[in-house]
Amino acid sequence: MNPLAIRLDHVSAQFQHRLKGVIAAVHDVSMEVQPGELLTLLGPSGCGKTTTLRMIAGFHEPTAGRILIGDRDVTLVEANDRGIGFVFQNYALFPHLTVFENVAYGLRVQRHDSSHIASAVSEVLSLVGLVGYEPQMPHQLSGGEQQRVALARAIVIRPSVLLFDEPLSNLDAKLRVHMRGEIRSLQKKLGITTVYVTHDQEEAMAISDRIAVMNRGEIAQIGDAEQLYRRPASVFVARFIGHANLLPATVVSVGAAGVEIDIVGERRVLGEPQSGLQPSQPVTAVIRPEALVISDAAKAKSGVPGHVKSCAYLGDKCEYDVELAGIAVQVTKANPMPSDRLAPATAVRVQLPADGIHVLPEA
Repeated sequence: MNPLAIRLDHVSAQFQHRLKGVIAAVHDVSMEVQPGELLTLLGPSGCGKTTTLRMIAGFHEPTAGRILIGDRDVTLVEANDRGIGFVFQNYALFPHLTVFENVAYGLRVQRHDSSHIASAVSEVLSLVGLVGYEPQMPHQLSGGEQQRVALARAIVIRPSVLLFDEPLSNLDAKLRVHMRGEIRSLQKKLGITTVYVTHDQEEAMAISDRIAVMNRGEIAQIGDAEQLYRRPASVFVARFIGHANLLPATVVSVGAAGVEIDIVGERRVLGEPQSGLQPSQPVTAVIRPEALVISDAAKAKSGVPGHVKSCAYLGDKCEYDVELAGIAVQVTKANPMPSDRLAPATAVRVQLPADGIHVLPEA
C-alpha cells in the first residue's frame, strides 16, 4: 500500500464546558503530513494536540474545516472506516485476551479467515520482537512489551495512517529512549504516514521528520528539529524547544551583509536573513546556552564581564548560571575538566558568537 498524505484544512474544535462556557480547543489549524512522513504534534498540556489527533482519527468531529486522508474527505467518516491504526497512551489492551488475540482483534472484526489471521499475527509479532509471546496475558508483560503489543495490533490491519497518543508516557526514562528508537525504525521500515503526539521535546526531536509546535489551539511553527531549535519563529517556540537565553537587543543597521545589533553593549553583525527589521527597533536575541563561550576573567581578554552565580555538574557538561551585565543567563560548557570548572562568584567573561544569535522582532 502506498503511503497517503493527511491534510487538515482550516480545522477547528469547540467544546461546551459547564463552568467555562465555550472552549476553543483547536482554532483554524491547516497543515499537511507528507506521505510516509512522521510528524509530531508537540506542545504543553491543553494546547490542542490530542484533540487534533483525535479529529484525524475520527473520535471527535470538527466544528469547522475538513480532514483528508489521501484524496478522500474523511471529516464525517466514522473512525472504523478511515483505515487508521491508533496506539493509545494506556495501550488499551484487552485484559482477558492473550497477546495473539489482542493483536488479531482488528483482523477478526474485518472478518479475515483463520489462516490469514495466523500468518499476519505471526509476521507482525516477529516485526516487533514478540515471537513466542502469543499465549501470554497482558498482566504478564512488562510496560515495554505491552507497548509493543499495542503497536502490533495497530499495524497488523495494514492501516493507511498510524496515530500515536503519547505512547511512551507510562515507561521509565531509559525504556522511553529505547522504545522511541524502535518506533522510529519500524515506522521507516513500513513507510506509514504517522502523526505522533507528545509533550516531551527531546522525544519529538529524536523521532520526527517534522514537528508542529502547538500553543493555545494553534500551530506556532512547523519545521524539522534543527529549524525549530536554531530559528524559532517566536519567543514561545524558543522557550519550549530546549533552553534559551532571551536578551534585549536593538537593531543598529540593516544591510546586504546582514543585521547589526547592539546586545549587552556589544555590536554583532548577524548574517542570517531578516525581513521587516528597522534601525533602532528593539528585538529579542535568542541565544542557546551552548552557543555562549565562558572563560575565567583572569585568563580571558575579550567577552562581556560577569560572574558565576551557580554551577551544576552533569557529567558530560556543566551548566552555569551567570549574571551578565545585570542579566541572568545560562551557559553550558561541554566535557568539563576539573581544572576548567568555575566556582560560584568567579569573575568571568562570556563571548557571544554572532552565528549563535537569532533575533525575533519582539521586544
